[in-house]
Amino acid sequence: MIEWLETIPPAVIYLVVGLIIGLESVGIPLPGEIMLVSTSVAASQGIVNPVVLGCVAAAGAIIGDSVGYAVGKRYGRGLLVRLGRRFPKHFGPKQIAAAERAFDRWGAWAVFGGRFVALLRILAGPLAGVLGMEYRKFLLANATGGIAWAGAVTTVGYVFGIVAEHWLRKFSWLALLITVLVGVAITLYVRRRAEKAAEAEPEPEPVDS
Repeated sequence: MIEWLETIPPAVIYLVVGLIIGLESVGIPLPGEIMLVSTSVAASQGIVNPVVLGCVAAAGAIIGDSVGYAVGKRYGRGLLVRLGRRFPKHFGPKQIAAAERAFDRWGAWAVFGGRFVALLRILAGPLAGVLGMEYRKFLLANATGGIAWAGAVTTVGYVFGIVAEHWLRKFSWLALLITVLVGVAITLYVRRRAEKAAEAEPEPEPVDS
């Protein structure tokens, strides 16, 4: 497994990670966090540089959110309606209502903290644009959140990989495979819990005309 990954140029790995995270941040449901966890574990095996990986992930998150903000500001709520039809599990009425309540209550903090929550990670950029958040405020929260998220996930995956490799190195190439699978399983579990929490939100009450 390690030998196979070593045949892929690190630049290609960085490019794929940055692209997937960026597209997820624009508003396309993609496994950005799973990709980052997996490559962070690979970094613990010397496949890629963890510092460069974290920087690429942060850049993808910041740029993607900014593009999502611009798209949301330009096309408005109609964009969310169209996305809701295409991706009902991510942009359905309950998900949008929950995200809007977070923005109403926390403002820029929702952009910062949303980077760590699967639902808001996808919605933060477009929704901030739709709701007309001031771009300077959005950019500050977006940049700090993207850097904190990328740094934390990369560090956790890298350290986890080193610890796991120490105990599993007798199994040679199985070490990387097992640690990546465990890391992905943990990420999927956290994401599923976040989605269930969003689905459990009550339906928004209709507004009397």
